[in-house]
Amino acid sequence: MRPVDDSPIVRDDKTLVLAHDHGLEHGPKQFSGVEERLDPREVFEMATHDAVTALAVGKGLAETYYPSYEDDVNLLAKLNGSSDLWMGDPYSPQNWSVDYAAELGADAIGYTIYPGINREPDSFEDFRPVQEAARDHDLPVAMWSYPRGQAVKDHRTRDIIAYAARLGLELGADFTKVKYPRSKEAMAHAVDAAADNRVLLSGGSKTSDRDFLELVADCMDVGVSGLAVGRNVWQREDPYDILDKLDSVVFDGAAADDVL
Repeated sequence: MRPVDDSPIVRDDKTLVLAHDHGLEHGPKQFSGVEERLDPREVFEMATHDAVTALAVGKGLAETYYPSYEDDVNLLAKLNGSSDLWMGDPYSPQNWSVDYAAELGADAIGYTIYPGINREPDSFEDFRPVQEAARDHDLPVAMWSYPRGQAVKDHRTRDIIAYAARLGLELGADFTKVKYPRSKEAMAHAVDAAADNRVLLSGGSKTSDRDFLELVADCMDVGVSGLAVGRNVWQREDPYDILDKLDSVVFDGAAADDVL
């Protein structure tokens, strides 16, 4: 782990990643009701909002659309991913390189691991050259740390999420994205477990404005460094309104009631 205070994806010591890898990970069904956002330019436009410090996309979207937005959007290159059609233990294969991401102008690297799956040793080994190549390019690394597998009976318990956060530190990531462990106290424990690693809240499935903003505010209160969110922004009728509110909650420390 290295200091990232001067990274473009950090503003006022906080980070808000707009995630848009769902076309690969979950498929077009995620765009039901907002079909116009099947056009990635719609979400790239959202990423120009002041609240967004980085846009996380995969190879195809970065190649095709990022050149038109490179002056206004910070690119978090999501290097691995798999489709929702796969059955069995999740495994996220790498589908482009750090070198190519850097060539396209990436400001950071993103990578998913699934601790607890049968192929955990392979996934940890896959991550090693990615992390080291990112260091060569002076790019921070964000790990999506999602415990799964037969031994993980409940992937959102206090101890499991703390372990997920700790793995980011242990494996050399600079940011670690984790699911909410169902309580503010449990998230505080995950932040403590991560030590100097920056924990990012996973935005998860779309909820009401109040539920979502109260969750974000609670997590910011206990030391989370920001969030990586997709559906809770771009599935909304007015994504710019929720981004305005997130700007206040994440960067200004506002409570949910202050912005609702």
